[in-house]
Amino acid sequence: MRLVFAAGLCYHFAMAKTGYLVTNGFLKSGKFDALYEALSSRAARHGLALARRTNVELMTDAANNVLLSGEALPSFAVFWDKDVRLARLLEARGMRLFNPAAAVEACDDKALTHIALAGAVPMPKTVLVPLTFPRVGYTDAAFLERIADYLGFPFVVKECFGSFGQQVYLARDMAEARALLEKTAGSPIVAQEFIRASFGRDARLYMVGGRCVAAIVRENDSGDFRANVAQGGRALAFSPDGEALRIAQTACAALGLDFAGVDLLFGENGPLLCEVNSNAHFAGLSEATGVDIADGIMRHVEEIIDD
Repeated sequence: MRLVFAAGLCYHFAMAKTGYLVTNGFLKSGKFDALYEALSSRAARHGLALARRTNVELMTDAANNVLLSGEALPSFAVFWDKDVRLARLLEARGMRLFNPAAAVEACDDKALTHIALAGAVPMPKTVLVPLTFPRVGYTDAAFLERIADYLGFPFVVKECFGSFGQQVYLARDMAEARALLEKTAGSPIVAQEFIRASFGRDARLYMVGGRCVAAIVRENDSGDFRANVAQGGRALAFSPDGEALRIAQTACAALGLDFAGVDLLFGENGPLLCEVNSNAHFAGLSEATGVDIADGIMRHVEEIIDD
């Protein structure tokens, strides 16, 4: 709190609490800039100031945990990047990150997400494809037969690191499965049961502080099995049922998330968790629902740091 005296009167102004908005130094596009601006402007409404820093500006000597810039760190940061190693170093310096490093890591790697949530929420059958290396490839792909026997055709092939549905494929037969295996060799991948009832359709629940603040159903009529808006889907406001809410809340609690987009498939016997996005974009969701997601995130940040 600072005091300003004028004409014998004393005015009280609450000083904004400053933190960082950590972003990736190499992702530069209008949609990312708009997202960052939304978070920064909503922060001001809640007595917060977000100073933008990229992972380039925060380069650190990991052996000694010393920032090359020499700057003093604030107490918190909205960590809108996937540079988990940097996140861990910042936490080691005492910063409270929204989301924490472990949560970002578990969401960014789709295999780790399923491992962390095994037995906690219903999910499609998901097989971790044996790891190989880029210069080695799959010298023996006979294991595909076992995967196909277990999942049946078609099945989904996902690279563990990917966004906007761009690294998600459908193997309709063994020839396509082998071709996808060759295409993704060297990348961590999973093979997943194809949920026919959810073809071109899924739901996203945006969770903040353990609550669902908004939800959409995404539908793609183009013939693509992926519902992502980036792949041609459209977003419509959606009211999730109790089981969908339970799955999303359980997943976020288990992963330690402050906020996230939780994607659910429509299974024949109820919703199934597809994946969890720690840094889910929200412009389309806000437009479809009228909910100011950025404001909800910054309200949550304010509540936590004020405790």
